[in-house]
Amino acid sequence: MNNHPELIVMLTWHDYTVTNAAQVFEQCKDSAARYWGFKEHPLSLQQMQQLFARMRQCGKTTLLEVVAYTEAEGLAAAHHAAQCHCDIVMGTKYSDAICDYCHSHGLRYMPFVGTVTGRPSVLTGTVDDIVAEARSLVDKGVDGIDLLAYRYVGDVPALMRAVTSAVDVPVVMAGSIDSHERLDQVCQSGAWAFTIGSAFFEHRFGESFGQQVDAVCRYVGGTGEV
Repeated sequence: MNNHPELIVMLTWHDYTVTNAAQVFEQCKDSAARYWGFKEHPLSLQQMQQLFARMRQCGKTTLLEVVAYTEAEGLAAAHHAAQCHCDIVMGTKYSDAICDYCHSHGLRYMPFVGTVTGRPSVLTGTVDDIVAEARSLVDKGVDGIDLLAYRYVGDVPALMRAVTSAVDVPVVMAGSIDSHERLDQVCQSGAWAFTIGSAFFEHRFGESFGQQVDAVCRYVGGTGEV
């Protein structure tokens, strides 16, 4: 069990990238968080390329999380991720085509599991069905699982524990982690990492964005690599 999960800072609010994402990152580039990302909308490809390049220049591992559910949308976003030299593609509804594209272009792929709808996204399905899907995706070669834990309509801690116990790839808890109680639950779940975006913009963990990032890093004590 990983009791010290990594923080993935998402420059997003309500599942969309904030328009001043580059400026926010610049203010926080020296923070303790090593993993940074944002969503596939609404920045232009050029803006995405510039921001990811700056993140890499600052020694960060980069992620693009795709809140889209068709294969065509997922492939288009993965193409953008490759053009941006991104490290990890999170999200999308799994497809062999997206998985193959990511791996052939040097991208790690961590798709959603369960029934995911809407934007902001909502996760439904039974724990057993979500676990079974996660196992099947590992067999198909995914590099990790993007679990929308606190968007789940059900027993969140039970879902997190069940998924992390069932697979031997990194599991990211994504969405609506906005309190120390939820941070504690994530730390107890065995997750490799978790995302925070909107909560930082809503000052759920303190005042300035950068201060909140460092405070959460200190709180969870994350040191593990993927």
